Amino acid sequence: METLDLVESAKNAREKAYAPYSNFKVGAALLTGDGRVFTGCNIENAAYGDAICAEKVAIIKAISEGSCDFSELVVVADSEEPSSPCGSCRQILFEFNPDLLVTMVNLKGDKMAMKVKELMPYAFALRHGNKLL
Repeated sequence: METLDLVESAKNAREKAYAPYSNFKVGAALLTGDGRVFTGCNIENAAYGDAICAEKVAIIKAISEGSCDFSELVVVADSEEPSSPCGSCRQILFEFNPDLLVTMVNLKGDKMAMKVKELMPYAFALRHGNKLL
């Protein structure tokens, strides 16, 4: 699947966001190694701590369907500059693939792409010697 197709999937997911408090809708599309795409949107709550990011929704959907092999994530938001995943989402993504390509896009079409390990250079990781556990 092309990044452009993932951008469209993320834009469509963004339209389903529940963001009555911030009005900041985010969509995500996560491509797995076997070619499946899992989408997510942010879901806010009056109890702010119970809100969930679009990226986490996509990740949870993928894992719950048996896929932990992620190859690309696209995040779309209506922001001046492309918006990156939050630190918590970066940490979760790092757990599964530090080399995962994250493409961030705004509605104007501005795009920025980098690997999770570049977004989160000092991510927490359980290690045994030089190997990630």
